[in-house]
Amino acid sequence: MNEKYGIIEIGSNNTKTHIYENNKVIYDKTATIEFKKNYKNNGSVSATDLEKLYVEISKALEYTENVHIYGCSIFRNINDMELKQINGTLKDKFNLIIEVVSQEDEAILTAKGCYQNINYDGPICIFIGGGGSIELIFVKNKKIFGRKFYNFGVVDITNQYPELKEDIPRVTFDEVTKYVNSLIGDLEYKATVIVLSGGDHLYWFNNALYNMENNTLYENDRQKYMIKTEKIDMYDHDMMVNSLDAIRNRSNNPTWFDGSRAMRIIANIITHKIGADVVIPTNINMEDGLRGKIKYIK
Repeated sequence: MNEKYGIIEIGSNNTKTHIYENNKVIYDKTATIEFKKNYKNNGSVSATDLEKLYVEISKALEYTENVHIYGCSIFRNINDMELKQINGTLKDKFNLIIEVVSQEDEAILTAKGCYQNINYDGPICIFIGGGGSIELIFVKNKKIFGRKFYNFGVVDITNQYPELKEDIPRVTFDEVTKYVNSLIGDLEYKATVIVLSGGDHLYWFNNALYNMENNTLYENDRQKYMIKTEKIDMYDHDMMVNSLDAIRNRSNNPTWFDGSRAMRIIANIITHKIGADVVIPTNINMEDGLRGKIKYIK
């Protein structure tokens, strides 16, 4: 039987669309739609952003009518009336609606996508980075032993320090670190490995031309690479004094890099707070935990 379905995950900054056919990705698209930034400016979801979303939905429907839309971050904060209006329009246009996913469910689903198919008996922190929130799930032997959720994300940091989006920012690594550190506070859980998920962290490392080693801790096709913490410290300091435009110019989505420095600083601080000496960058996200149940929905 030919099973074809689509997942659209709407985040604060990026909207990810994947179409699967017989469990293989046949369409992969990330569109930068700045829902959170524009919501903060307008006090409501931007009509322009919704139009951009409609374009992405239309593209997905060219492949299959079996499309599932999940709203994270900002969609957890809008009022019921606004969500009802948005879903009413989506229902009329596409016969689809947005299912809002709680912060906890998003974190657990993403974490599951990271740990369900690996064999590793050490403590792992699964870092789930987003535009409007950060979640940490701590796992050992596929059992969750701790969790920590934050209601800030990349957009909050770039709002505080907009120069992080510039080619070479005036603000220093230490200045931003001091501010972000105050938001994170103490972390009681520790782990020797941190897995970066919730966004395409590999997109940053690949376009920045940063060297990664093969993952020697465990085998997994979605977690092939690792970087020692001391090397990532060097990279993260260098990114503040080297050209961001050069990295953008190597990519096919230059706007994506607006939040890249902020994301790295958040991840760097957490890496040190939990005592991790190995960083594993991935592009694993919530849909990797969702796929097992979605593909059976007709």
